Amino acid sequence: MKFVTKVWHPNVSSQSGAICLDILKEQWSPALTLKTALLSLQALLSSPQPDDPQDAVVAKQYINEYETYKKTAKYWTEAFANPNASAPEEKIAMIVEMGFPRSAAITALRDAGGDENAALEKLLGQ
Repeated sequence: MKFVTKVWHPNVSSQSGAICLDILKEQWSPALTLKTALLSLQALLSSPQPDDPQDAVVAKQYINEYETYKKTAKYWTEAFANPNASAPEEKIAMIVEMGFPRSAAITALRDAGGDENAALEKLLGQ
């Protein structure tokens, strides 16, 4: 079991979608049902365990910069899990075409929760 959609969570790899959940690894048993696995995953997503992370970068952000973590998680949800949202690459490209470095565009979009207008305002120093 893994995520195909990108997820910003300490217990999910931001690169591969792998999930750090004991019943999916060493605690797995043939007696476990799909329902049990999904309920366990739901509990993990609701209560992150940053002290036992799958993604150390996300866990560090969760522990040290919780507000930034929340903004990043919101941005990833809107960018990657919302079928009606503009693709993040389109937003990044639009900002880069205006003369801003790609890394600055990504950071501004993340900090603005995916709102390209707020990201531009941030980049323009307003």
